[in-house]
Amino acid sequence: MEKMLDDAPCGFFSINHHDRISKVNNRFLGWLGYERQEVLGKHIDTFLTNVNKMFIHTYFFPNIQLKGSIEEVYINLTNSSGESVPILMNARQYIENGETITDCMFIQMKQRIDYEMELRSLHKTTEKAYKDREEAFIQLEKVYTEIEQKQDEILKMNEELLILSKTDKLTAIPNRRFYQEELAKHIEKYYNKNIIFSILMIDIDRFKKVNDNYGHIVGDNILIQLASVLTDQIRLNDFLARLGGEEFVIILPETAADKAIEVANKLNKNIENTKWVTIDRLTVSIGIATFSKGANEVSILHDADQALYRAKENGRNCSIHFNDI
Repeated sequence: MEKMLDDAPCGFFSINHHDRISKVNNRFLGWLGYERQEVLGKHIDTFLTNVNKMFIHTYFFPNIQLKGSIEEVYINLTNSSGESVPILMNARQYIENGETITDCMFIQMKQRIDYEMELRSLHKTTEKAYKDREEAFIQLEKVYTEIEQKQDEILKMNEELLILSKTDKLTAIPNRRFYQEELAKHIEKYYNKNIIFSILMIDIDRFKKVNDNYGHIVGDNILIQLASVLTDQIRLNDFLARLGGEEFVIILPETAADKAIEVANKLNKNIENTKWVTIDRLTVSIGIATFSKGANEVSILHDADQALYRAKENGRNCSIHFNDI
């Protein structure tokens, strides 16, 4: 996990309760031109511009303490040459071993800002070229080519940002937003083409004890491993997403109730027999619901949730279909 985080395509550092940096990855160090020993133990203010120091203390810290997380905050950091580096930051705060920890993830914005500035400049050049059309015709064709290239680059970057917005940051599988879009597609297919489907709502049994006994880092590693195990078990056209916390959902296309129950029971068995990181054993409870006439996005999720609740009541480590309750 530490190696993956070091080489991740985004910057990362952790802040302890003294607002000092306790962890940092290689990507962040490379962006700002620092050595690790120059960053660890330093106050976060060391790497902020004066304007952003005020922003961090008047907005960022109060809000993350209140909400526990913040997404898409635009700030500027100072690199080793004293230059301002624009970045987009996501952060979450949690308690570990009695200490408040704040994890911060960064995406560089400089390249996108440069592209947008270049595009604006190219549009101005185009307007000037129109005024002197005969003299500037050759130059105008060149400008058009450059505009198309820059627009393609921005479109590609926007596509990448869209993918990030639909991806769970911890497990790298689709998030709740992506799941809702996919569910809507399957409901439309059901009503237009009568293509049946089922969903599995999966919840880790007694996950709070894992966090309490081993800490949130181990808990996060378990969530990452479970996402990997589920990905390996499902079919190519099945859809896996993390709803949040320790809860996952799988959409099973063209799958009736009896087949969905078989899939869920197999997952129960395979997960129980998996060798887990740090802990000896892990089980899940699964609630199953099959879409039927008159149902909608809310009702099928409610049915699966009710079935999951019954699975918990039945002793956990089992699967229950809503039809059976």
